[in-house]
Amino acid sequence: MNKSLVFYSSIFLIVLPIFGLNFLLHFIGNILLLIFLIPLLIFLISLISINSIKSKINICNQCGNISFGRNDTCINCGAELDHGNSNNSQNFKKPSETTIEIKAEEIK
Repeated sequence: MNKSLVFYSSIFLIVLPIFGLNFLLHFIGNILLLIFLIPLLIFLISLISINSIKSKINICNQCGNISFGRNDTCINCGAELDHGNSNNSQNFKKPSETTIEIKAEEIK
């Protein structure tokens, strides 16, 4: 009885640290995996949200004014906005390079 108790306790003392070490290694590996994956997930979510916001930005082809949302007319010059070409930045003039003509009327 005494020999079997020593045998089983020695097996227990040998096997337990192996499984404990295995658990500890897996636990540390999972923590490190989370440390690297959570910033990656936040980065991907931010890229998706930035692309979503970019799709809602309209640029006026006449004056280059930037408007947000689904406006049909430019709030600066009144020109109609083309929602299909809102991402094409080559078709507009810079606001500093444009002139707006104003007609003066006499008020009576």
